[in-house]
Amino acid sequence: MDVKFFEFDKLPFEKVTDKVYRHYVWGEKIMLVYFKLEKGAIVPEHHHPNEQVTYILKGSVEVTTQGKKYVVKQGEVLILPANVPHRFEALEDCIDLDVFSPPRQDWLDGTDSYLKK
Repeated sequence: MDVKFFEFDKLPFEKVTDKVYRHYVWGEKIMLVYFKLEKGAIVPEHHHPNEQVTYILKGSVEVTTQGKKYVVKQGEVLILPANVPHRFEALEDCIDLDVFSPPRQDWLDGTDSYLKK
């Protein structure tokens, strides 16, 4: 794979729903995603074969997984193993930086309809 360079802050945002925006870059084995979530935004319960690291840069989210609720605030990190069902709700306007390994193939091929409801 060739070296890739991006001006991440200048990438256009994809409007996923009324309250969810994202842009992302990916390599062969990893994906970096910047989410803007408006208060009340919901990412419905889903699961994927990717390990996920969620780092909240601003605001807070409630993550429901495995029968537990986690409130993840600015400066905190939640790591979700592959194939574990989870749901996100923005408790306030939020900036969420996620890392996925491997890259989310469903996003790359446009089959992430669960998110766009």
